[in-house]
Amino acid sequence: MSDILTCQKCEAKNRVTRIPEGQVPACAQCGAALPWLHDGTDASFAEDTRASVPVIVDFWAPWCGPCRIMGPVLEEIARDMPGKVRIVKVNVDENPRSPGMFGVQGIPTLVMFKDGEVVDQIVGVVQKPVLVERIKHLQQLG
Repeated sequence: MSDILTCQKCEAKNRVTRIPEGQVPACAQCGAALPWLHDGTDASFAEDTRASVPVIVDFWAPWCGPCRIMGPVLEEIARDMPGKVRIVKVNVDENPRSPGMFGVQGIPTLVMFKDGEVVDQIVGVVQKPVLVERIKHLQQLG
């Protein structure tokens, strides 16, 4: 992973490469937690699904209308919940192995991980409040 994440607090741009185990990305300028949304690949998938916070993997494709609806919702959640959730977007056309591991047959499919283990899955478009509640539930799991 090597992404530019923008701090919601001070608007500084931060290049994020590796996050130490058990931590979330933080702004180099002000120290605030950063919205954690980035693209994932088949090669990075195992690393992308391990984090100290719940991880949502969005299996999507650019030609998919429902995926284009979910994209902005996931971006909002990342901005609204910095340091509390990691969102990884995996393009199924470019990365067919990862969705195959989970039997993804329809997109968008959201697979949710807690401590590296699959704990929930949603197929299709879901409203933001419903998704936020599912994330909060995952945060409460031991």
